[in-house]
Amino acid sequence: MSVTRTPADAPAPDTFEPLGGAGRRGLRLNARESGIYVAFGLIVLLFAVLTDGALLQPQNISNIIVQNSYILILAIGMILVIIAGHIDLSAGSVVAVSGAVSAVLMVRHDVPWPFALLLTLLFGAAVGAFQGYWVAYFGLPAFIVTLAGMLVFRALTLTVLGNQGIGPFPDEVRTLANGFQPGYLGNVGLGALGGADLVSLLVLVGVVAAIVVTQWRGRSARAAYGQKVDSVPVFVAKMVAAALVIGFVVVQLARFKNLPWVLVLLAVLVLAYSLVASRTVFGRRIYAIGGNLQAARLSGVDVRRVTFWIFVNMGVLAALAGVIFAGRLNQAGPTAGTNFELDAIAAAFIGGAAVQGGVGKVAGAITGGLIMGVINNGMSLIGAPSERVMLVKGAVLLAAVAFDVWTKRRADGGGR
Repeated sequence: MSVTRTPADAPAPDTFEPLGGAGRRGLRLNARESGIYVAFGLIVLLFAVLTDGALLQPQNISNIIVQNSYILILAIGMILVIIAGHIDLSAGSVVAVSGAVSAVLMVRHDVPWPFALLLTLLFGAAVGAFQGYWVAYFGLPAFIVTLAGMLVFRALTLTVLGNQGIGPFPDEVRTLANGFQPGYLGNVGLGALGGADLVSLLVLVGVVAAIVVTQWRGRSARAAYGQKVDSVPVFVAKMVAAALVIGFVVVQLARFKNLPWVLVLLAVLVLAYSLVASRTVFGRRIYAIGGNLQAARLSGVDVRRVTFWIFVNMGVLAALAGVIFAGRLNQAGPTAGTNFELDAIAAAFIGGAAVQGGVGKVAGAITGGLIMGVINNGMSLIGAPSERVMLVKGAVLLAAVAFDVWTKRRADGGGR
């Protein structure tokens, strides 16, 4: 099957296979896709009970989002890398060196923060291009290239910083990382819930409407091309559930300090990358490469070019995460970004990415990252020691990957 002949409005399949696959397989894929959201809901419910509701308090929800924002940004780029069948072990080190570069520009050389941010993102793109060249055009495995990058860019971080922190950052950068939109239209009363920011509530209405319209159009497109779709009652139930969850989170945030600016940034990134992955030729080619590399080449996909730009994109998002993290701490430090790549990889796999590539969604990666964040936050609230937190996170990751392998074996007709 040739991806270049797929109509532009056709949604990208979860795996690069003929659209008219067996109904039983389609049902399994839908179950795997929905399972992550069910698991997320159960984990939130569990910790809400264990913490006597503290997990769902407005301030705590805001903390979960702000404290995990840079991991979620990395997860967006990492899911595309994994869908294409690669891995990036250098993301944490790129976060560190990008934060160091931004600190040198803004703090030591007084470069205006918008220009310094642009230069930092260009630096991240150059880092991604460097690694992408070795993977795409020289043919080295991404595991080796990014493992080397992890060491090289960590050493570069120490060199740039002189093994010491640099700060403080400009107020605008700290506001982007930690601040909240100021409530331009004031508050409205919500009865027993008290007051809530009107702008946040208007954003809620717009987001829910956009989700419903986008999902309905996607469902219609899949039905038109003969793919398996949910029945109308199931579709409506899913939209109502999504609206209730998003509504609860936004209302809680609106009752606290309004929407965090970093959440607004995340929402824009998630929307943009979801559209790129599912509605563009480039996105379909990423799935094609990860699903069946040889078939993609025979279909005319420029595999090297697509792979190169995937790593460039990963570098840009890592640089953005580096600025956000440095702004949150108000300092660029030599140990910044430690193990961030592992959290981003875990978020992608927990969110439904397949080990072999070709499967995954941006929304799933974000959900996987939030699961990790809720586990961290919930176990902190109940006073669990750090070793128990690591144990639970490792068990969740292992269970997610084992579930992926199990479903693939069943779909392939394997008996084991």
